[in-house]
Amino acid sequence: MPTFEQFKLPDAGEGLTEAEIVQWHVSVGDEVTVNQTIVEIETAKSLVELPSPYTGVVTELLAAEGDTVEVGVPIIVVDTDPTGEPSAPAVAAADAPAAEGSGAVLVGYGVAEQASARRPRRGTPAPGPTAERPAPVAAPPARVTPAAAAPAQPARPAPSGPIRALVSAATAGRTVLAKPPVRKLARDLGVELASVPATGPGGIITREDVLAYNARSEPRTLATYAGDDSPWLNDAGTGSTVTPDGRQTRVPVKSVRKRTAEAMVQSAFTAPHVTEFHTVDVTKTMKLVARLREDREFKDVRVTPLLITARALLLAVRRHPDINASWDEAAQEIVYKHYVNLGIAAATPRGLVVPNIKDAHRLDLKGLAQGLSDLTATARAGRTSPADMSDGTITITNVGVFGIDTGTPILNPGEAAILAFGAIREQPWVHKGKIKKRWVTQLALSFDHRLVDGALGAYVLSDVAKILEDPAQALVWG
Repeated sequence: MPTFEQFKLPDAGEGLTEAEIVQWHVSVGDEVTVNQTIVEIETAKSLVELPSPYTGVVTELLAAEGDTVEVGVPIIVVDTDPTGEPSAPAVAAADAPAAEGSGAVLVGYGVAEQASARRPRRGTPAPGPTAERPAPVAAPPARVTPAAAAPAQPARPAPSGPIRALVSAATAGRTVLAKPPVRKLARDLGVELASVPATGPGGIITREDVLAYNARSEPRTLATYAGDDSPWLNDAGTGSTVTPDGRQTRVPVKSVRKRTAEAMVQSAFTAPHVTEFHTVDVTKTMKLVARLREDREFKDVRVTPLLITARALLLAVRRHPDINASWDEAAQEIVYKHYVNLGIAAATPRGLVVPNIKDAHRLDLKGLAQGLSDLTATARAGRTSPADMSDGTITITNVGVFGIDTGTPILNPGEAAILAFGAIREQPWVHKGKIKKRWVTQLALSFDHRLVDGALGAYVLSDVAKILEDPAQALVWG
C-alpha cells in the first residue's frame, strides 16, 4: 500500500528561520530519487537547492512559488511505495553531518541522480495539505548550489541632456588619455570621456572603464504603472502590487533586503559608531597597479587599487590587532580574533551582501587578488553561500567604484571596523613643495567605540594611508 512521507523545510544554515520558495523542479506525479534536486529556495542570504530525501512519486506540493515558509513546515509529500513494493531507503538523520552552533554548514550528500528541467514560475497557489500523514524521517541538510543566472536587463539609452551637461561641466579641463577605438566607443554610447575614471596604465581610459561608466549612468525606470497592458518595469520581485491609482508599487520586504535592513538597524542602534577620515595621495599606488598589470605573475588575476588597499588594511590589522575584535553582549566579553576574514561589501541584483575571504592574513598579494576575483564573481552571479558570509572580522566597502568620494559606513554586525575606499581622482596636490596633478582618494574608517578608541582607529587609518602613499612601506611592515 502507498507510504506517504512529508519533507519539512530544513534549516539551511546559521539558524535561519524561514525561506522563500523560488522554483519547484518537480510537479505532482513526477518520480523523484534520493538526492535529486526538487526545489530552489531563497534564504536571507543565498539561493539554495534542496535535494529529495526520498525515492518515490510526488503526490502534493504544500507551498507555492513565492510563498515564505518557516523551517520545520512540510513543503512536499512523496509516496515512497506507490507500487506496494519496498523503495530505496532514505538517508537517515544519523548519517548526516552533525550541526554546529545554531545551524549546520551547508553540506551536500552527492550529485543528483536525475536533474529536472526548470519550469517557468507559476502564479497559482499549490494544492493545500490533505489528510494527516505519517511522521517522516529527519530531513538531510540542504545543499548550496549555483543560483540561476539573473535575466538580462533590457538595453536602455545612456543619459543625455542636462545630466550629461552637468557631468561635462564638472569635469571640464581634464586631460583625457584614450585610444581611438575607446574614443569611438564613447561617442557611440554618448559618454563624455572626461567624466570616466581611468584605471589603465598611466591614467589611460580603457574600454572596460567606458562600459562600466555607461552602465552606472543608465537611467532607472520609475516605479510607475501605465495600465493593464503595461507591466511594471522595475525589478520589484515576487508579490509586488500596484496601488489602484497607479502611482505606487508596494513590494514585500523579504530575503536579502529584509536581512540587510535588520542587520543595519541592529548595528546602528547597538554599536556606537565613530568615523574618521583621511585624504591620501595614491599616485605611487596607481603606478604600482599599472606595473602589476604588466607582470606575468599577475596575468591571470585582476589587479586594481582595491587589491592594494586590502593588503594595506591587512598589514594595519597585523600592527594593531585590537581592531580585529567583536563584542559579545551575552557573555559581556570582548572577543579578539587571531585570524582575519576580510569582508568585501558587494552590490548584487539581490541586494547588499558582504562575503569574506577566509584567512586573508595568510595570503600573498597574488593569492589575495585571486580571492577578491573569486569573491566578486560569486557574489555577482548570486552564488554566495551563508558560509561565505559568516565569521567576518573586518570589512572594506569600495564606494569609489560608484564615483563616490567617501561616506560613513555602518558596521557589519559582529565586527569592530569597516573601511570605506573612495573614488580616485586627479587633483591639485602639494608634492615636494610644488603644486602638481596627483591621484588622490579619501578613506573613511567607522568603528565600534565600545571596542576601539579614537587613537586606535587613527593608527589603523594612518597605516593604511601610509601604504597607499608609498607601497614600499609594506616591505618594512610585511
